[in-house]
Amino acid sequence: MSDDHKPVLHTGDERSAPYPVSRLAPAFDTRELTAEVERAEAMLGARTGAKLRVIADQIKLLQQEARKVLADAQVEQALNQAQCAFKRIPGKTYHLYRRADGRTFFSMLSPEDWGGAVPHAFVGSYRLETDYSWTPAAQIGADDDTGELVSQLLRIGGLGPESGER
Repeated sequence: MSDDHKPVLHTGDERSAPYPVSRLAPAFDTRELTAEVERAEAMLGARTGAKLRVIADQIKLLQQEARKVLADAQVEQALNQAQCAFKRIPGKTYHLYRRADGRTFFSMLSPEDWGGAVPHAFVGSYRLETDYSWTPAAQIGADDDTGELVSQLLRIGGLGPESGER
């Protein structure tokens, strides 16, 4: 080792030393410090991985929801393009039929109204909503348990009316 690279020992006051000089100072074991850093790095990796998995799951759910929205839009578009010889009024239920050539049309007559002699293939009944979307007749009046689910979640979290908190 050359003279230029000899370590310089601190000769000043202990308070200004860049390293511990007191015998009362804690001893540092570099192996313990290295192990502590490795544990911290492992925990950081585990937390980061868990957060990324949650985000990936959320992305998958959003993709599924996007597919559903697009499929619903295609159905709505097909319903909007069906022939209709009368003014569509929101709140009314209309009945969709398919002609032999494949074209669809809305009628105010249900299959029962035809007296058992339906001239075309019945596709389904739909209610026109105020936002001009279509609700299948089978879903009209169906129980929507969303409100009940929200109430249950609030009770579990201690925020519902039965929890005593206001």
